Amino acid sequence: MKKLFVLGLIFALQAFMPRPIEAPIPICQATAHDMAVWASSAEFQSWHPTPLPYQYEGKGEMVSFATSDGKEAKGFLLKTAKKSDKWLFVYQEWWGLNDNIKKEAETYFNDLKDVNVIALDMYDGQVGTTPQEAGKIMQSVPKERLTAIMQGALAYVGKKAKIASVGWCFGGMLSLQSALAGGQQVVGCVMYYGRPEQDVEKLKTLQTDVLGIFGSQDKGPSPEMVAEFEKNMKTAGKQVTVKMYDAAHGFANPSNPRHNPEATADAYKHALTYLKNKFS
Repeated sequence: MKKLFVLGLIFALQAFMPRPIEAPIPICQATAHDMAVWASSAEFQSWHPTPLPYQYEGKGEMVSFATSDGKEAKGFLLKTAKKSDKWLFVYQEWWGLNDNIKKEAETYFNDLKDVNVIALDMYDGQVGTTPQEAGKIMQSVPKERLTAIMQGALAYVGKKAKIASVGWCFGGMLSLQSALAGGQQVVGCVMYYGRPEQDVEKLKTLQTDVLGIFGSQDKGPSPEMVAEFEKNMKTAGKQVTVKMYDAAHGFANPSNPRHNPEATADAYKHALTYLKNKFS
């Protein structure tokens, strides 16, 4: 069963591999395995401006857990004072597990109250501070490693855990894949401007609805791709709620020069309400 689980998650991630280059696809929408083709593209880099300086000072600790490939993975953990089987998985942008993601994790932890929050380090300690660095790191991470980290996190929280996920950009894609992989344990999924799953048969296996948060100025995923996702979810018999904002890709990141504070605040309000309902 474990081998079938791993193979299934690998295939799920492969579904997000870019198509042949007829039209550009943003770096954060493809798997790390295929970044060599596009990482040097000036157009892709222009969609991911170098983040402004951002420093996190707060609570939380780095923890390690075993993975199926025989290595260890890490995550930034904020744990409830009282024992809780409620868990929120936080998935990083293509930059890596940086201070912005740690701050986002703490914000959710403070507002959800009785939910453990772990921000998974999908790059094994590497963090990009420029589009060029982030592209190189993404190229270096095999899809099998992403699978192993995700599976290790599921094992770390245990079979009794109720799990929801949230992620941005590359992490938005992983948030949805995490929901697909987690089966009956999954109670919720929030994805910010991540590339949606396009395989209707895979979407049929979802055990939760999805809250999707997107920008109308985004080119990847574009509003057209989001509309297709809504159609596919309906065909699969699943529910998706889409919040579309007049904003660019990455608008919810305060270290992004294109940050939109008003859209960010409204999107977070919806995400928090959604997650509170799922964990109630």
